[in-house]
Amino acid sequence: MILWESFRSGWQAIIANRLRSSLTMLGIMIGVAAVITLVAFGQGASNSISTSIQSLGTNLLTVFPSDPNRDGDIVNPAPRDLTVADAIALSDSARAPDIAGVAPVKTTSVNCTHGERSYRTSINGTWPSYYTINNSVLAQGTYFQNADVLDARRVVSLGSTVAEELFGDQDPIGQQVVCGGVPYTVTGVLETKGSSGPFNNDDVILAPLTAVENSLVGYGPLNTISVQGVSPERINAAQAQVFTILDERHGTDEASRDYDIFNQANLLDTINQALGIFTALLGAVAAISLLVGGIGITNIMLVSVTERTREIGIRKAIGASRRFILLQFLLEATVLSLIGAAAGLLLAFGASFIEIADIRPSIVPASVVAAFVISVAIGLFFGSFPANRAASLRPIEALRHE
Repeated sequence: MILWESFRSGWQAIIANRLRSSLTMLGIMIGVAAVITLVAFGQGASNSISTSIQSLGTNLLTVFPSDPNRDGDIVNPAPRDLTVADAIALSDSARAPDIAGVAPVKTTSVNCTHGERSYRTSINGTWPSYYTINNSVLAQGTYFQNADVLDARRVVSLGSTVAEELFGDQDPIGQQVVCGGVPYTVTGVLETKGSSGPFNNDDVILAPLTAVENSLVGYGPLNTISVQGVSPERINAAQAQVFTILDERHGTDEASRDYDIFNQANLLDTINQALGIFTALLGAVAAISLLVGGIGITNIMLVSVTERTREIGIRKAIGASRRFILLQFLLEATVLSLIGAAAGLLLAFGASFIEIADIRPSIVPASVVAAFVISVAIGLFFGSFPANRAASLRPIEALRHE
């Protein structure tokens, strides 16, 4: 009963001063909306980058040549190139049970034409396993097969950017493009992947490795070898097996390796960790506005205590306890804070439909819960001083107040 009476008295005080109460709640509303929205944008950025990286391939390792003779120290006098034989060795499931797929890659920049259209892009000569390893899904057409690699057939799959630049609204399937003076038949168009930072993942052509070697780059070393682990949990084991096999083939050890491995899972973990810190900082900065809103509650409640000093005296004179007065003002401050928090939550949900720089905010449930808990804490903490001041007034002094 005391709790209900305290709440009713506090609510009547809020209603009696609507404009002042609204302005007080506005500070809390802005603070809560800022915290939830900024954390949502941070989470949205993290989701966008993670999706972009994962679109390049699942459980992906990329092996690329590196110079072991750094800083003038000759640690490997005869470094070796990456070769197709290396890729074949990595495909041995008996020696590398945690490797699900391997694709050697030779890349070169070429000028491609179709009719009067011309476009410069990159062409990757590879194996059919490249499609799976790098999440290169066809939007239309068919994949090239192992038979195409064996027979060095000049067939290609176009990235969506290349297809648009060379064919516009035309259907490219079955038509020819001339790359580096060599005609290729288009058998497929890849689904759009989007960009990763400055790199356009759709600005590429895929072709059988042997066709690219025969007509464009020759039978030299590979640019990279793409390796897929059997699962995210086994990717580090797959990486260890790559090291073991290539060290044996190249006659190297950790200090003299003439190749390096890029582990996409490690990159994703590093980026997510950095973005997590960034999101936390955004939330902390936004929380400052909640602090300002709390100071506003203290200010308005002190004014309310001053204005209602005589009322407090009358209540105490007719038997209201110190606990009742304290509870009344605490509840009044908490209600102001909670209503402001609810309005801030609605504002934040509205803001979550706004995209900025292609980033769609993602509401984090923990930030919503935290915002409400902090709002209650703000109401209790910043309302405690005015409430305690009101409860400490002596009835005789309060009745004398004008």
